[in-house]
Amino acid sequence: MNAHAPHRESLPALTRADGTALRILVVDDEPNLSELLTSALRYEGWVAAAAHNGQQAIRLAKEFDPDIVILDIMLPDIDGIGVLSRIRAFSPDIPVLFLTAKDSVQDRVTGLTAGGDDYVTKPFSLEEVVARLRSLLRRSGAVTPHEDATLVVGDLILNEDSHEVSRAGEEISLTATEFELLRYLMRNAKRVLRKSQILDHVWSYDFGGHANILELYISYLRKKVDAGRAPMIHTVRGVGYILKPAGASA
Repeated sequence: MNAHAPHRESLPALTRADGTALRILVVDDEPNLSELLTSALRYEGWVAAAAHNGQQAIRLAKEFDPDIVILDIMLPDIDGIGVLSRIRAFSPDIPVLFLTAKDSVQDRVTGLTAGGDDYVTKPFSLEEVVARLRSLLRRSGAVTPHEDATLVVGDLILNEDSHEVSRAGEEISLTATEFELLRYLMRNAKRVLRKSQILDHVWSYDFGGHANILELYISYLRKKVDAGRAPMIHTVRGVGYILKPAGASA
């Protein structure tokens, strides 16, 4: 499977209209692919569940209450067209993005005529799938973009749209990976994050997961964010890291 990592360009976060996380159901009989997709969706801040056959997909569509379904046409029991028909019987307005290894015009027409909202052909990039999902979710009216893409922890400010970072009014220049790491720490401010959690969210697609890379980037961030100031990034021995306002108790 030639699935590629999402580009790390920051986009406005999307949530349900009530502010809760979006729920995405991935239906594909290839475990490695479904795991890759669900990881990419969780990286976006969404909640993802996976089904590996048609019957499981129909059951999860009822129980999980997804906002959108990523649906492979080729499934081992019920094909994607049949699954879509059954899901639409109890959830008529749910957007569906079809996945398929087929690449003929007729297959595309069949999927869309059956009620699919969009179509991605394997192999695909994860960036493409996420972009298609964002578009479908906006069109469906199921989501609302965050009006304020600014994260603020104490005197540290990060803008998710412009990638501008400052502390106490002083601009801080970060690399793409440093930015992603800081953003994850700030989104979870005052929470102790395990090293495995951070590695999974920041390096899941392009790094093998060795803890020493995290320690290295934490040191980079400390030099830029904490240098000459009261520290905000703290090590919790034997567990991981926590970011909190300077002087705040854990």
